[in-house]
Amino acid sequence: MVSDESADQQIVDDEVIRFTSELIRIDTTNRGGGDGRERPAAEYVAERLTEAGLRPELLESAPGRANVVTRVSGTDPLVPALLVHGHLDVVPADPALWRTHPFSGEVHDGVLWGRGAIDMKNAVAMVLALVRSWARTGWRPRRDVVLAFTADEEDSAAYGASWLVREHAGLFAGCTEGIGESGGVTFHTETASGAPLRLYPIGAGERGTAWLRLTAKGTAGHGSKVNDDNAVSSLAAAVARIAEHRWPVRLTPVTRAAITEIAAAVGVDTGLAAPGFDPDRDLDAALERLGSAGSLVRPTVRNSANPTMLDAGYKVNVIPESATAGVDGRVLPDGEDEFRSTLDALTSDRVAWEYVHHSVPLAAPVDTPTFAAMRAALVTHEPDARVVPFCMSGGTDAKQFAELGITGYGFVPLRLPPSLDYQALFHGVDERVPVDALRFGVRVLDRFLTTVE
Repeated sequence: MVSDESADQQIVDDEVIRFTSELIRIDTTNRGGGDGRERPAAEYVAERLTEAGLRPELLESAPGRANVVTRVSGTDPLVPALLVHGHLDVVPADPALWRTHPFSGEVHDGVLWGRGAIDMKNAVAMVLALVRSWARTGWRPRRDVVLAFTADEEDSAAYGASWLVREHAGLFAGCTEGIGESGGVTFHTETASGAPLRLYPIGAGERGTAWLRLTAKGTAGHGSKVNDDNAVSSLAAAVARIAEHRWPVRLTPVTRAAITEIAAAVGVDTGLAAPGFDPDRDLDAALERLGSAGSLVRPTVRNSANPTMLDAGYKVNVIPESATAGVDGRVLPDGEDEFRSTLDALTSDRVAWEYVHHSVPLAAPVDTPTFAAMRAALVTHEPDARVVPFCMSGGTDAKQFAELGITGYGFVPLRLPPSLDYQALFHGVDERVPVDALRFGVRVLDRFLTTVE
């Protein structure tokens, strides 16, 4: 005889796969600049939540740009609430480049394919399947759990989390911590002796976003004439200086903890705690000792600024009066003053720069009961796992929710095989996820939410 618990788990397993597939089939491509439509997915999510007895609010910030928020009441109204958030939009995908259509949601040989399979309709499906299970079994978490499914995360969050924080802050009353994307996923590496090692990095920080527009002004003229006030030349020189600049090392507490814990798991001594260790001189060599695991922290030991766009002129024999460039800047906690002063120096007085989009860097403590509960949930279902903190090189909606005083962690657990490069799947061609990874993720998420104090 199949127990009620086993029967319900089978429903969860089936629903997390079905929901992921069905959400992928809803094209919620976000092309940026306001060009997106999440409402069909938001309606789908709201319907699944309503079927579970919840009362979701569908909140549209602009035509088609919809968000869903609801609250699962906990058993103890005196403890702080917990936010669980995920986004409904996805980045563009060219079907001509994919092995299967990016919005098919097809399952082949135990793998589910499509845009959003990793980023992050899989996580939305996990949460939906989980709270529906709670409704069937009558279980309630100790803490209130606020669920937020947002628009526009893949651009500026202006139509999603940023708008919710500004216009509907009351929906998040009592929330002190939150979990969102980019953490709790298998990272395959090996120990110093060559033994296989499975790390599970949990996001405990994010670099801030500093998307910039550079503008150079000059004197327009004929392309055949000498022109010492050429806007294109001035801009090109500034862009080259930015690209070539080597930022100094800035070791944050989260990244220091990440290096320490990864080194212990790998079984090497990085020398980080040795007297006389000079981060600018010694850190790159120390990270090499971590092997492939060094890639988890290498992008987050410095600020960065990468030129990504250039725009100037309309005809080859005309020197234009202006030229612009786009730069993707990322800033570590406590690194914003350094970033601004460095950009001032690199652009000089010939080129002006401004923020197109700016969000603050984040850091979360790793010695909290919440982090311990995430660690324990992973180890329960993966006993050989080594759970470590890390700082994300990019950003998530946690930045917006931080404005409400909500401490954010990256925790969307997945157990992936060595053959799948998780980071390459983000925004990549042939995005996909094993169905067993979804089943693992929903179990770990359940364990965390049912044990976190």
